[in-house]
Amino acid sequence: MYQEIRFAGFGGQGIILAGYITGRAVTIYDKLFATLVQNYGPESRGGACSAQLIISDEPISYPNLTRPDILVVMSQEAWNKYAGEVKPGGIMLVEEDMVTVEKPRPDIKMVRIPATRLAEEIGKKMVANIVMLGALTATAKIIPEKAMQSAIKSSVPPGTENLNLTAFQKGIDCVSKL
Repeated sequence: MYQEIRFAGFGGQGIILAGYITGRAVTIYDKLFATLVQNYGPESRGGACSAQLIISDEPISYPNLTRPDILVVMSQEAWNKYAGEVKPGGIMLVEEDMVTVEKPRPDIKMVRIPATRLAEEIGKKMVANIVMLGALTATAKIIPEKAMQSAIKSSVPPGTENLNLTAFQKGIDCVSKL
């Protein structure tokens, strides 16, 4: 098993945290190997950022993505920059309220998720990244749901665990309705 995943958006959306949580889920709770490389602009909020995650059942010798299997994209700038990278047959999870897709690629599976809207429904826009993790878990089926839940609980600020787990479930439910 070998999967390359890119999370991309802008600072303040929790892109790096989403990559971290996913890596934690597979390494600590699913006993796989993972590498995480983060990229972000000089701005703390609003600048472009991405997290590159490689997951494997064997040790990983090269930590950079070559051609992602999965792209989780939460901003238009990230779409413009990374949409062409995804392998044919890959998966794109797109924040549908933040990203306009003019020419969908017919060679990939695209899932549009209203993550920010769903996060606002439960009271905190800031958990849109966790909604996307639920959608990723339900769509890609490479990370066990229980592993992701455990990683979320152990990675978010104390007192926000239930909010984040609710957001995660919203993402799963959204995909199951598609």
